[in-house]
Amino acid sequence: MAVAEGEVPVAMRKVHRRLERWRRQRTGRARIPEALWAAAGELAREHGVNPVSRVLRLEFNHLKRIAEPDRPTVRKRRAMPAFVELIAPQTAVAPMCIIELEGQRGTMRIEWKGTTAELATFGRGLWEMIA
Repeated sequence: MAVAEGEVPVAMRKVHRRLERWRRQRTGRARIPEALWAAAGELAREHGVNPVSRVLRLEFNHLKRIAEPDRPTVRKRRAMPAFVELIAPQTAVAPMCIIELEGQRGTMRIEWKGTTAELATFGRGLWEMIA
């Protein structure tokens, strides 16, 4: 008892067409592929087991077991990317240090914001000036 295409709800038409195509092409008593059962199970979770089993002409109890929410669904495997670039976030605040030098002529205070490499370069230049 086939259901006419016009009587199939819009949400079920794609799976209905896939099932009908499979039924026309199958040989003997071949089992319905798992991918078709999974698609029907998704429809049953959304629209109910009874309407889906009637429209798609599937065995009610088997569809009910597939539609149970704790049953894992068959998912397509996605190709894993070959390369993933990770970019570290820019820090908003540069490292900071305070240098205080005391001598005969008084105290000098230097507040430094920058990288340690820049601080080392600054220190070498300062050392050469006073040495």
